[in-house]
Amino acid sequence: MSRDDGEPHRGKNLEIAVAAAGILLMAFALMARQSWWDRHFLPVFFFSHAKYVLAEKLVRLAAVLAGFFLVMFAGPMTARRARRMPVRDIAVSILSILLAIGLALVVTELMMRHTFAFAAAETQPGEEPLRQPDPWLGWTFKPDHDGSSIAGERPIAYSIDRLGYRVPSHNAPVDVNQPSVLFTGESIIAGYGLNWNETIPAQTEAALGVQSASIAVFGYANDQAYLRLASELPRFRRPVAVVSLFIPSLFPRNLGDDRPHLDARLHWAPAVHRLWLTSLFRFAIPYHSDTEVEQGIEATRAELLATAALAHRYGAIALVVDPQFGPESPIEEMLRRRILEESGLSFIRVPLDPTWHLKGDLHPDPRAARAIGLAIAATLRTDLAREASSRAVSASSGL
Repeated sequence: MSRDDGEPHRGKNLEIAVAAAGILLMAFALMARQSWWDRHFLPVFFFSHAKYVLAEKLVRLAAVLAGFFLVMFAGPMTARRARRMPVRDIAVSILSILLAIGLALVVTELMMRHTFAFAAAETQPGEEPLRQPDPWLGWTFKPDHDGSSIAGERPIAYSIDRLGYRVPSHNAPVDVNQPSVLFTGESIIAGYGLNWNETIPAQTEAALGVQSASIAVFGYANDQAYLRLASELPRFRRPVAVVSLFIPSLFPRNLGDDRPHLDARLHWAPAVHRLWLTSLFRFAIPYHSDTEVEQGIEATRAELLATAALAHRYGAIALVVDPQFGPESPIEEMLRRRILEESGLSFIRVPLDPTWHLKGDLHPDPRAARAIGLAIAATLRTDLAREASSRAVSASSGL
């Protein structure tokens, strides 16, 4: 076959390949319904569901436009150019592009590895309250530390005692010999953007009249919160209750493995270290398969049940709090039902005004924290009264 005979076929084949890619993009945009997005791109606490839906629609629109461009413009342009270029020049161009992409990826990976050194949910150096690496938990608050920051245009003071618990000040450390309500969890429980007296533990303590011990650490998933409780609960001589937190929009954090983590059988595993570019891609496109979501549901339920069992073993009440900012999406309702309701866990839902969050941030503001703290105190007060009544009846029966 002559050179002239091969050029039209080569151009036509390239045009077909480019057009096929465009058709696939448009088919994806048309076939990926909202239910598919909700199932595989889980709710995120830091973005409202409305914004998440808008972002998904924009992605679908971008896919349609990109596919249309490939079919109508890029394919024919590629074909015309291929017919004018010798095969050798085309091969050299492709190899040059691939080499440039490869070098760019290598340089980017090296720069990111030098710049970033923390798990996705951890902090950057200098962010208060300071954290330090921990081989078992991933990270903890730096003990014996005072720090401050600005959140929602307000100055916020953080005091961490020698055990790594957030406290009002160094002059008021947690007394492990006193009756205590232990709070385990992450930044909502630990009080991101709130001064101590505004936090959920402080509000509960004021309403219930029992010391609160905040062992929560920013960025924790439910498995880290359970591991933290298992290491700290034995210190307390008179634990009254253990309060943990579950919010469906924080569920994706439980699927992370870039930190020490537990599986559904509560087997501990070290952090999985990937190329930073791979981690960045997973962060930018947080797709989760049905299998991954199902395993996450089983693991989260096991961790919360283990938290309750541990509390009961030490004679404490176990309670899970589920703050709800506004209406739930279908996927959030499913996660709450599967993880909390079907497991038989003792939990309370606290409906909150959607506007009760920090300025420029979706963490609870003082009004929301107060509502949560008062709801916890009321529930624990009822549970404690019921237990006291039950003990009294048992004592009377024994007499």
